[in-house]
Amino acid sequence: MTESLVALRDRREQVIRRLSEGYAQDLFDVDELERRLDLAHGARSVAELDAMVRDLAPAPQTTALVVAGPTAIDDPQRLETKRQRVIMSSVERRGRWSVPRELDLRVLWGHAELDFRDASLGPGVTTIHVRVLMGNVEVILPPNLGIDVDVSSFAGAVTERHRVPTDADPSRPLIRIVGSVRFGNLEITTRLPHESARDAYRREKRETKELARAARKALPPGG
Repeated sequence: MTESLVALRDRREQVIRRLSEGYAQDLFDVDELERRLDLAHGARSVAELDAMVRDLAPAPQTTALVVAGPTAIDDPQRLETKRQRVIMSSVERRGRWSVPRELDLRVLWGHAELDFRDASLGPGVTTIHVRVLMGNVEVILPPNLGIDVDVSSFAGAVTERHRVPTDADPSRPLIRIVGSVRFGNLEITTRLPHESARDAYRREKRETKELARAARKALPPGG
């Protein structure tokens, strides 16, 4: 009896991982993933679990990162497209890194941090496609970098605390973030070079107070 329960537990873990990999490989959408995960958690036999992945090809030898082949562009070190999968793990991109023209990021039960403060961006628009399910994505931007966000959320949160001056240079690169967040979070913040999250919070708090003080001074006497 104990051996049977252990086998059921082990097979359940294998099936859940295979379903997660199948979702990352675009074999089915998030609704189908959730349906199969519910069945996997409620399965009472190994045979039931096997049936949930019978239509899936054997999982390839993979890591959390899958990169599409580069294409010929002006900068030979910059990829035109890149696919990044974060499954039950974490990925951090910091410092000097070359950002592809389009980045397809999927996070499933994981965390991804994209720090663009020292990143090398190509001219024009850089598009980040995000699909987050029960995970978190943190995007850190430098001041003066424009951003356009069109991300839907369901039982999740999309928080944007990035301030772009009204006189931002239109010739500078623009980051466009599109996609969806389900049962997770997408947070977009501004930080100065080498500034920590705590230092950024203190700076923003100080700037808010200074703006409020300036607004009060601008009021006419008796206003």
